[in-house]
Amino acid sequence: MQNKHLLRSLFAVSCTLYLSLSVATTQASVAAPTAPIPSPPAIAAKGYVLLDAFSGHILVGQNDNDRMEPASLTKLMTAYAVFHALRDGKLKLDQAIPISTHAWKAEGSRTFVDVGSQVRVDLLIQGMIVQSGNDATIALAEAVAGSEETFAILMNQYAQRLGLKGSHWTNSTGLPDPQHYTTARDIGILGAAIVREFPEYYKWYSQREFTYNNITQQNRNGLLERDPTVDGIKTGHTDAAGYCLATSALRGGMRLVSVVLGTASPKAREDASAALLGYGFSFYESRRLYSHGQMIGSAHVFKTGDPVAVTVHEDAYATAPRGQLGLAKAQLYLTPRLIAPLTANTTVGHLRVSVGDTTIADLPVFPSADVPKGNIFRQLIDTIKLWFQ
Repeated sequence: MQNKHLLRSLFAVSCTLYLSLSVATTQASVAAPTAPIPSPPAIAAKGYVLLDAFSGHILVGQNDNDRMEPASLTKLMTAYAVFHALRDGKLKLDQAIPISTHAWKAEGSRTFVDVGSQVRVDLLIQGMIVQSGNDATIALAEAVAGSEETFAILMNQYAQRLGLKGSHWTNSTGLPDPQHYTTARDIGILGAAIVREFPEYYKWYSQREFTYNNITQQNRNGLLERDPTVDGIKTGHTDAAGYCLATSALRGGMRLVSVVLGTASPKAREDASAALLGYGFSFYESRRLYSHGQMIGSAHVFKTGDPVAVTVHEDAYATAPRGQLGLAKAQLYLTPRLIAPLTANTTVGHLRVSVGDTTIADLPVFPSADVPKGNIFRQLIDTIKLWFQ
């Protein structure tokens, strides 16, 4: 029995590694206290949220998980699905698609496309984003999925993939429907995903105006004129939903996304969004801790040879109140009993970044490359070791 315990101790695998971030101070215990953070500004909205686009950290929110009508903020999910179709080669920007009677008859905001005409995808996207045209939006949905009803199913599938737990979509435009709803938090996550995943298409969200069929319409996001750091994202309005706005701004390398739902006027939604962004940039900071593919540690993997390098698949960011990132520490937790072979997409643990007792980032980690089995001798030795684990 003593030999068994000895072997267990000898062959035990440590599944926790401690890392000091480059941003950490060496004398955290004597660090100067950080400046106090005031309460967020009073926001006249049914619900709101403010988050960091790169880290995903929620800075502040109120009623941000309550289900509400999204109005034309729905078109963010429509755009997300269309952008995926472009990336997957199912659509091309210069591809001309037909305008159906269903699209042409769309209620509400319009791009004024003609029934039976052929319109390029890039023009329809601008009509959807800049003009909030319901006709252009439905035409894109039909091009991607064959019908708007099928496209709504696709929207819900993408929502599930993004972890949008409070959303359900029944149409591509945001026209009222009892089963069509979202949350401020979900819209914030979705907006941040568009910024991160599709920078080549995000540029259209800062476009001030768009002309189609000799009709010029202005972008309804007034913050594009008020604040040069704002470059998107989308407005929305129905009588039931009120005035809604998803906004993104980039200042000093930090990108924030704010969402306000259910305000009383266009000015109210802009003032609320500006107040949230000002608060976030004033009292919080964000920093990239690790780059995509950067080695952050190593793991012992049974039935292979040398230690395996561990990395993150995406750039790893952390957000915290100003002055606290200098106290951040990272801890790498590895899955016990890792056994080869492993693919580069196998989650082998997670990286937790904390300031004191507060977790500010928690990210999955992966092998830097596929991990094949070692030679027969290595496999035999590790098989024996595993008997005692």
